[in-house]
Amino acid sequence: MLGNRHASQRDPVIDPTEPAIEADDLRVAYERGRNDERRARKRHPVLMSLTVVAALVGGVVIALAAKEGSFAGGGARFDEGVTTAAARAEPVVRDAASEAGTAIKGAGQSVRDGMSPETPADKTG
Repeated sequence: MLGNRHASQRDPVIDPTEPAIEADDLRVAYERGRNDERRARKRHPVLMSLTVVAALVGGVVIALAAKEGSFAGGGARFDEGVTTAAARAEPVVRDAASEAGTAIKGAGQSVRDGMSPETPADKTG
């Protein structure tokens, strides 16, 4: 036929003099192929985490929309929740940042106090 398009439907020719494929060789080739595909489809863990978080937020928005009867009502409810969470989290974050700054200043001061006058930090000359 045109282009021999039916050739792939024929039975393959088996050479009886050719040795059969060993099970161990087949297993090794299979594992090598799996590893090659795994390397080719490597995913970045941060991007996958962000994708999962975005999907979860989308699911919550859709669930709220179904509960409220509309996307406008669900969005308003979602905004209320986010505003409440932000209001509760702000003082905690501010205090944590202040404590971290104080700890860094204390660590810097202890390093400066630990240096002896005979060994200045920058030697010029």
